[in-house]
Amino acid sequence: MVPLNNKKRTVSGLYIVAALLLLGIGLFWGLTGGLQYLIPGFLKESLSFEKVRPLHVSSVVFWIILGAMGAVLTYLQQHTGRQIYSHLILKMQLLIFIFSIIAILISYCIGMFGGREYWEYPPLLALPITIGWIFFLINFIKSVKSFRKQPVYVWMWLTGIVFFLFTFLESYLWIFPYFRNNIVTDMTVQWKSYGSMVGSWNMLIYGSSIFLMDKINNNKTYSHSNIAFILYFTGLFNLMFNWGHHIYTLPTYAYIKHISYAVSMTELFILGRIILKWKSSVSIAKKNFHLAAYRFLIVADVWVFLTLLLALFMSIPGINLYTHGTHITVAHTMGATIGINSFLLLAIAFDILNDTCRSFVPYKKIFNNGYWLASISLLVFWISLIGAGIIKAKWQLSTPQTLFSDMMLKLRPFFIAFFIAGTAMTTGFLLIIYPLLKNQLLCYFKKNSKEKKITGYYPSATFRIE
Repeated sequence: MVPLNNKKRTVSGLYIVAALLLLGIGLFWGLTGGLQYLIPGFLKESLSFEKVRPLHVSSVVFWIILGAMGAVLTYLQQHTGRQIYSHLILKMQLLIFIFSIIAILISYCIGMFGGREYWEYPPLLALPITIGWIFFLINFIKSVKSFRKQPVYVWMWLTGIVFFLFTFLESYLWIFPYFRNNIVTDMTVQWKSYGSMVGSWNMLIYGSSIFLMDKINNNKTYSHSNIAFILYFTGLFNLMFNWGHHIYTLPTYAYIKHISYAVSMTELFILGRIILKWKSSVSIAKKNFHLAAYRFLIVADVWVFLTLLLALFMSIPGINLYTHGTHITVAHTMGATIGINSFLLLAIAFDILNDTCRSFVPYKKIFNNGYWLASISLLVFWISLIGAGIIKAKWQLSTPQTLFSDMMLKLRPFFIAFFIAGTAMTTGFLLIIYPLLKNQLLCYFKKNSKEKKITGYYPSATFRIE
């Protein structure tokens, strides 16, 4: 029996804990927004949909950002075998993000807006986020020291950090009249920055996933392989040029659209191939030891395929004309955000937080139920959005056009389906993150319980999902 693990809690682990809390908050607001689709006017006086939507979007975006930062900061120390360059900067960065996120969510609740898309909060709140990200970049570069002969995930982390900072600042060019006063230029820059920004945090998450796969396999075969570096350069090319498929409907240069069409989602194809090839090389013993993390990687691979398939259709200009601005775009976003990014981050979270001071065995059944409930309901949720998108796509380009209210009535069965599926999915994810959050918070606050009398330690990744 392995002795009870009393390893000291880490600051980088707190990033993951904060991220998981934001995931739960984001799911709650998503469920509230879905209910407002079914019951028009629900909470209109206190929390109308124009407040609930950014509350949901920002919570989920910061779940991804904080989760990715926690993964990079933890795995960087495991990779180098050294402590992070500055724990003071690490703590300051976390505090800056936590207080900024709280301020952002409060600003939405009281109706203070002023931003765009992902960042609908007052632009002044972008300043602490920028400062926090600069701290992240400094700590990363100082901790790595030398970039010679580094595995691919180090380069992916560096690229993701640098380009996120660049695209985040780029997304605020609209505050200058030169960009804001020309609607085509304004929308082109906005959609370009957001598309590249997603590519930036994908670099952080995919790089961390490759590190995790190497860790499970106990070697660095994949992080030094040609296919991994092909993924890196393809991802970098996508980050720079793939955003063009967002602006098919804008009267901009044709060559931008042609380039984006050629490169659309090729990085997902390569990522899927890496996971598939890696999966066949993992021994039964290693699968069992890292079972929770392994299973999340596999379900993410399924969503790589589904998201890639939908993205390829959406990248065809003739089809994009119909799908743009419909629930099909939302389905693509949900597939990428939940199916790929969130499942990969959960794999990483279970790997990083598995050295808990409390046993996970009592939560085995809860976790198993949550895993399957989240996986199956997400598929139903995704299909419902596609169905709603097809009807809206036909409506918005039909002539003569029927009343908007009539079209919304036709969408109601799909709204009911995705609300029920969303409720089930939310329940599933809460069941998954519940043991992680409960154990971590109790360990941090050093609360005693009967479970601590268990003589053995069971890593979270070892119990079987059946």
